[in-house]
Amino acid sequence: MRTYRLRTTALATATAGLALALTACGGSDSAGGPTANPAATKSADKQVSTGTVTPSGEGASAAPSDGKVAGTGTATATPAKAGSGGKDKGDTTGDSYAYDHPCSARNLTVKVTSPTGTPATVRVITVTNNGSTSCGLDYFPTVGFSAKGGALGLQATAPGGLGGAPAYPVHPGATAYAAVDLNPSGGNGPVADEVNVLADKEHMPNADGVSLRLAKPGSVDNPKVGLYRTNTRDALSAF
Repeated sequence: MRTYRLRTTALATATAGLALALTACGGSDSAGGPTANPAATKSADKQVSTGTVTPSGEGASAAPSDGKVAGTGTATATPAKAGSGGKDKGDTTGDSYAYDHPCSARNLTVKVTSPTGTPATVRVITVTNNGSTSCGLDYFPTVGFSAKGGALGLQATAPGGLGGAPAYPVHPGATAYAAVDLNPSGGNGPVADEVNVLADKEHMPNADGVSLRLAKPGSVDNPKVGLYRTNTRDALSAF
């Protein structure tokens, strides 16, 4: 019988190392950044930014002492070994396997989008499992912001008092969605042009953070992030 854990996830308790360093993209703002700038892809119904993560142990430098996080976007690596315990022993594509095997940044593609029809202050983060086995994520991503390459010192808060399964399971080829509201109260905050995403702060070092350009820069004030869900619609209701 599996014992699930109850956790309080106020991001105010996140380590100081998650102040999240971002590198501005485009024009002269892209010069001098610590990481490669992600490419932004635009379409008629949404705008997307993505990049490449350099996981720790694979040539990535440690997070700078000022709390900034290095790294950008997508990477692949050998999936976790098969053979988890529990009733699904031998089934590497089910939820039980994901509960015992945290996702590796090397196997994930992370993007930030502005889907058509969403409020102007809302973005949707997507995390896709490129591996051949299921893996588990924390309940929500850790998200911070920057302006012209400088961290704003703002980090999105998430719902507290969460409980349930040990992790959010992501099956092979599946995508987890999490909505981020940059300015839910319409305050007069600084304008961010980049967002930094750490897909799972429980199991990933800061160096696995993904720095992505916001195709639509926006004012940031008391930002919040929602839970991972299986599609955009559900993510928008999961704050």
